[in-house]
Amino acid sequence: MHDHRTTLYAELLQRLGHCRDASLTLPESGKELRLVQPVDFDALLDAAAGDPEQNLPYWAEIWPSGIALADELLERPQLVRGQRVLEIGSGIGVTAGVALLVGAELTVADYSPESLLLCRYNALINSGREPDALQINWRDPSDELRRRAGSGFPVVLAGDVLYESRDIEPLLDLVEWLVAPEGLFWLAEPGRNVAERYIERAADRGWRDSLSFHAGPWPDPRDANVAVTVHQLRRLHDE
Repeated sequence: MHDHRTTLYAELLQRLGHCRDASLTLPESGKELRLVQPVDFDALLDAAAGDPEQNLPYWAEIWPSGIALADELLERPQLVRGQRVLEIGSGIGVTAGVALLVGAELTVADYSPESLLLCRYNALINSGREPDALQINWRDPSDELRRRAGSGFPVVLAGDVLYESRDIEPLLDLVEWLVAPEGLFWLAEPGRNVAERYIERAADRGWRDSLSFHAGPWPDPRDANVAVTVHQLRRLHDE
């Protein structure tokens, strides 16, 4: 595994340039994670300037929603252990590393190949395992994602994927077939209005919501007032 880790890291440096080591302590469980992050965020912004989807490199940051999801997984590992799990918008791998650590059979999906590479590396150094990875635009899902989904994933994870109104309907449509019947969709969000509207629309479609709340503290002082809600959404059929 050491040689594979070295190869992954060399590829990271080739794609992202200089990276830095970081540590993260999850606020509720106290679990300590080791992470690698890209240093030159401006270069990532420049590289994304011509993207027709206008997807900015948010994946390069450590976000409270991903931390909250990781703590949720450590609190209730039985919900994912041994299950086929998909994470949409995998970021740098905070949630993914913990999902693998507690025994999920994990696939991570992101728009950015650099994000997927970073996620794979960070997950590997924290769990000793590496997720399957799939590059997707979830607003326009690929045939490969549909093939892997089959009859649906028992658990789908997503943190901080709702930024704009244009995200609501595509995500609603996506989870209709991506989440298995009576499966679980964990959506973590930091109180954006667009997420509130998503939850209202999901309720109209028959999804039942159960909430948990996370207040940090978060590693970035700018997030001091952020409170994350984790929505545990299920759609029970034939109720």
